[in-house]
Amino acid sequence: MGLFNAILGNASEVSIENVSKEFEPILINGEIIEKAYKVIKDIFIFTNKRLILVEKQLVGTKVDYMSIPYSSIKKFSKESAGILDMDAELKIWLKSEDTPISKQFGKGGNNINEVYKILSEHILK
Repeated sequence: MGLFNAILGNASEVSIENVSKEFEPILINGEIIEKAYKVIKDIFIFTNKRLILVEKQLVGTKVDYMSIPYSSIKKFSKESAGILDMDAELKIWLKSEDTPISKQFGKGGNNINEVYKILSEHILK
């Protein structure tokens, strides 16, 4: 079901062990990965210090790593048909930007609620 979800754009949870090995070179001392989700080739990594958004090209090898300290997020939203989303979009506004970062979650996935909850836990402390 993981491949099917990825094709539809659904977020699926990624093993922390696998992500830790891949992203160890960019983590600082004392930083640990708490959760990670993958949508097609993009990855959301939640650490105890920041959110790392990883965008991999569908064709080619270029990878963009965006590091967002939780303190720089001024607001975030989840847009869907309801609490039990069928097709949803996550938007994150940074303090220094007017235009949000927007990520699509496909039909049938419920992980956007988990992503929203994790953002809430870090930002609403």
